[in-house]
Amino acid sequence: MTTATATPPTTRVTPYERLGGAEGVRRLVQRFYALMDELPEAYRVRRLHPDDLNGSANSLFEFLSGWFGGPDLYVQKKGHPRLRMRHNPYAVGPAERNEWMLCMSQALSEQVADEAFRTHLITTFSQIADHMVNTPGQGVC
Repeated sequence: MTTATATPPTTRVTPYERLGGAEGVRRLVQRFYALMDELPEAYRVRRLHPDDLNGSANSLFEFLSGWFGGPDLYVQKKGHPRLRMRHNPYAVGPAERNEWMLCMSQALSEQVADEAFRTHLITTFSQIADHMVNTPGQGVC
């Protein structure tokens, strides 16, 4: 008679954990919005936001928390993200998309040391940013 031994489940580290949990995600979001305020190159995308970025930052933190594999705070409060629908009231063209990506890419570059992980996140954010474009333009760069 052979005895089967159970293989222990593989522990997968979520992006949320790799970023440092709630503190790391909040730090990323804070840096992202600070860059949006600081960089003249982010003028168009900054205009789409309210003067006070606290509400936007909190919503992005809650969304990213669940999206990265942590607590699903956004869904608990607001339901399915429906990102494109929620962004439809705003004219998001290729310029705004690129400015958003400039801020997010720089924030990730400053906070994520693992190059492969950072590249994966930038690529994934880029795909989502592409999906948010809802006005015509010269094309996404």
